[in-house]
Amino acid sequence: MMLRVHSVPWASVSLWLCLVLDAARVALGDVTTTTTTTTAATSNMTDIQQVFAEHGVIPDVIDVAPKEFAKISYPSGATVDGGNELRPTQVKDQPKVEWTAEPDAFYTLFMVDPDAPNRQEPKFREIGHWLVGNIPGTKVEDGEHMYGFVGSGPPNGSGLHRYVFLVYKQPAGRIDFSQAPRVSNRSRNHRLNYKHREFVKQYGLGELVAGNFYQAQYDDYVPTLHAQLSSGTE
Repeated sequence: MMLRVHSVPWASVSLWLCLVLDAARVALGDVTTTTTTTTAATSNMTDIQQVFAEHGVIPDVIDVAPKEFAKISYPSGATVDGGNELRPTQVKDQPKVEWTAEPDAFYTLFMVDPDAPNRQEPKFREIGHWLVGNIPGTKVEDGEHMYGFVGSGPPNGSGLHRYVFLVYKQPAGRIDFSQAPRVSNRSRNHRLNYKHREFVKQYGLGELVAGNFYQAQYDDYVPTLHAQLSSGTE
């Protein structure tokens, strides 16, 4: 008895193999892309954690690093870059602060100095330099300004001070901050021994989504700022 073998056109086999290999390459590409993205995100978080820890912002101000570096730029052209040194003259005006935000979410922004009167004996930790709540997305100008912005005023001879920006998400949306103090940019009231962690807990703020910091020491602008802060009582 003879067996009849049916021949399969090689063109069909080749086409089938190409389709299988293409599918495999696509699948492998998806896995590689996902793995690369995850690795990059993990590496970024590690870098941020390292920078904040190296400068002692962890644990002096926060316990865990933010998800990303906030982008902070001043009218003078100065930018904040993970502990770089800037002069008080460069940072005297309110900066622009940007981060990755959800368009329908609200955020709270802090700026604090944990090194008052100096880093060795910070008995006034923290100084509240700026506080804005109920920020829609990244529109800081549309937020609720509780502490008017003041720049850096480290006393002469006190060395470098760290100035830390922190952005927290408000998980429940808009918050009633009516009982929180209002402080103008001409007043020292409520600024010394500020405890931003207590504020976070009191108002149920959520994830620390962004942050950054710079360092500054005395320059000839500081007396001007101190005079400004002595001129108001609110």
